[in-house]
Amino acid sequence: CTFAHSHICTLTKHLHINQAFAHLHILTFAHLLLMRLPLFMALRYLFSRKRVGAINIISGISVLGVAFGTAALLCTLSVFNGFRDLIGSLYTAFDPPLMVVPTQGKFATTDDPSLLQMMRQPEVKAASFTLEDHALILFRGRPTVITLKGVDDNYDRVTGIRSILYGTGRYELHRGTLNYGIPGIGLASTMGGIDYGTLQICAPRKGERINLANPGESFNADDITSPRVCFDVNQRKYDENYFITSLAFAQGLFEQPGCITALELSLQPSANPDATKRKMQQLAGQRFKVMDQLEQQQEVFNVMNIEKSMAYLFLTFILLVACFNIIGSVSMLIIDKRNDVETLRHLGASDRLIFRIFLYEGRIIALLGAAIGTVLGLSLCWAQQTFGLIKMGSDQSNFIIDAYPVSIHATDVLLVIATVIVVGFASVWWPVKHQTRKHGINI
Repeated sequence: CTFAHSHICTLTKHLHINQAFAHLHILTFAHLLLMRLPLFMALRYLFSRKRVGAINIISGISVLGVAFGTAALLCTLSVFNGFRDLIGSLYTAFDPPLMVVPTQGKFATTDDPSLLQMMRQPEVKAASFTLEDHALILFRGRPTVITLKGVDDNYDRVTGIRSILYGTGRYELHRGTLNYGIPGIGLASTMGGIDYGTLQICAPRKGERINLANPGESFNADDITSPRVCFDVNQRKYDENYFITSLAFAQGLFEQPGCITALELSLQPSANPDATKRKMQQLAGQRFKVMDQLEQQQEVFNVMNIEKSMAYLFLTFILLVACFNIIGSVSMLIIDKRNDVETLRHLGASDRLIFRIFLYEGRIIALLGAAIGTVLGLSLCWAQQTFGLIKMGSDQSNFIIDAYPVSIHATDVLLVIATVIVVGFASVWWPVKHQTRKHGINI
């Protein structure tokens, strides 16, 4: 800048340029040069072509440490996403896209104006009334508590129940006065098979206490027949407890004529689920709650989110430990380049400029490790998705899938990159400041 200032007058006389204009441009150029100089020198120190010494090797190890930490974090989050999507797909066949339940009390009526209005919306493909409560089955003298779910004739259009049926019969809820009951595969196994013939289902009478002297008087009982099929959701909650039958049978058994516990809705392919949910909630008001599939299994997904968060925290701590290699690498570089620092000072470099050189060195290592780790992690996830490299176990019959599921979400990729940058930059700043101050560089 001093050289430029002393020769501005000479240059402007020869070039016939306004002196103030030339002064501004030269100072701007000098400012840009001072901004790029620390980055340029940091890159030269990191990618030196003259010789490869111990510092370069340690810097390479630091890059690899950050890269492997980044790849591990990305792969772990993708595996959690894979399990989450897998479990969500299992529930999809049994849970409807949207479910409307009362906010107060357990029951609602089938002629409720709000429910009827929601059923008539153009985004709704099909709607089904359901009634769900606990009951007792008596099979070969062994009473078993079940969750009896009564559904109307549109239930198979709202859910994918037909896709998860197994057996020699077919999906059928009633025929004339005969009512059929479809158990979960686990419940069917407890009962001895899907062809259980006819069994008796009991439920407590409405508003009555159990008479211990004669318990039979306190229960409603009715017979149900097997359609020789069962459903398999691959979730114990449903497979071992649920029993599907007709809505009329459940209303009669529980003494709830014209009542339901939920309205289940399926949507048109062109409908936006989030927008439709908000619209339905406006129509429902305060009396009903509209839930999507995630909210219907809130407990399950909450546990998975907690596990994913804990894994993220632990791996972030491991990543922080890997960033300590950057601290050692930059510290050794500061010691090795003491002569360069003195030369820069004689040339007029400020302490802040010298500090930024070594700070950029650490940041470049962190960014390079993040870039390599992201590419490595995405490549490993792609390989796992394509080839199933890591299997679930030696006995594949015990699992519903052969290999660990992987699902890459853009938000997780951005989260990992941001985490590496923040952890890397934060772990470098204070050690560089301490080491430079130790060698007489004050900022």
